[in-house]
Amino acid sequence: MNPVDSNRRSSSLRSLWVCLLFPMLGMGCREEVSPSVARSARKRPISETQEAVPKKKVTSAGDRLLIVHADDAGMCRSVNRGTIEALEAGVVTSASIMVPCPAFEEFAEYAREHPEYDYGIHLTLNAEYRDYRWGPVLGASEVPSLVDGAGYLLQSEHQTAANARIDDVERELRAQIDRALEYGVLLSHLDTHMGTLFMRPDFLEVYLRLGADYQLPVLMVRDTSFARQLGVDERVIARMEEYATALEQDGFPVLDDVFMHYSSDSVDSKRRSYLNAFRNVQPGVTEIIIHSGVSDHELRSITLRHSIRDGDRQVFTDPEFISEVQQADVTLIDWKQLMQMSSKSTVAD
Repeated sequence: MNPVDSNRRSSSLRSLWVCLLFPMLGMGCREEVSPSVARSARKRPISETQEAVPKKKVTSAGDRLLIVHADDAGMCRSVNRGTIEALEAGVVTSASIMVPCPAFEEFAEYAREHPEYDYGIHLTLNAEYRDYRWGPVLGASEVPSLVDGAGYLLQSEHQTAANARIDDVERELRAQIDRALEYGVLLSHLDTHMGTLFMRPDFLEVYLRLGADYQLPVLMVRDTSFARQLGVDERVIARMEEYATALEQDGFPVLDDVFMHYSSDSVDSKRRSYLNAFRNVQPGVTEIIIHSGVSDHELRSITLRHSIRDGDRQVFTDPEFISEVQQADVTLIDWKQLMQMSSKSTVAD
């Protein structure tokens, strides 16, 4: 699918999300669109040209499916190196890309040349570091409510929630997706940097609408405890079960659980924590989120917590760790495979 085609909205599918989301905002819906009608209006998925080969046939509801996902590709060259090492080591099955960041083009080139891996867009409305900043893809003058006085994206998700105009949010996020497509990156899913798109009901509406319009699954978790850890507004949390149901009815996957170990623990401690997470994955679909990087001069100059990323890289490229993971009773999958499974399940129903 080319970028022009991917921007054409399916009115039926969009209506489904309007009906679903507007009750939380106190608005009514004139027309109810059934999931079957919405499915019939689908466009060709962006990642359809990239065939996924499941590691085994998933036939049982008791299967323990696991996506191992690396966040923040494109942030800087050090993170790109760490992410690529983790992908190529074989346990990490997916990565998401921060399009506004300085090293986006470098990683986009890698992604274009290595379509065998799984790439999403890490939708980005924040530039959180003090001395390493980035601005919006559209430019500061086009989305003024998203930037600070220097033209950089705001540092915290709470600043963005307090200041952002929703039209600026949607235009910027569409520009991020479109830019990745223009660079030839085959996309499998969308997720949200720092959880910012869970901070306001209208942010969440945009997030789901982008998934519907681009025919990409979005990271949505059935277990709302993860959302509460992010400080998500209770108005959003109260509707998440309904969102999950609507997504699944329309053939989009929903995660059952998410695990993230973002701490400065020693490499040995990280290794134990991650192995424990692998061994305790429950039936359903879980995502383990890592942040891989190389603790070189660049990363050290960006953040004092560089060891977090370097530790994740060391763990997920360690042959002994990989061997132990392969012995765990889990099925490693990526987002493309998950979307295919969800679509087939919906058709069967």
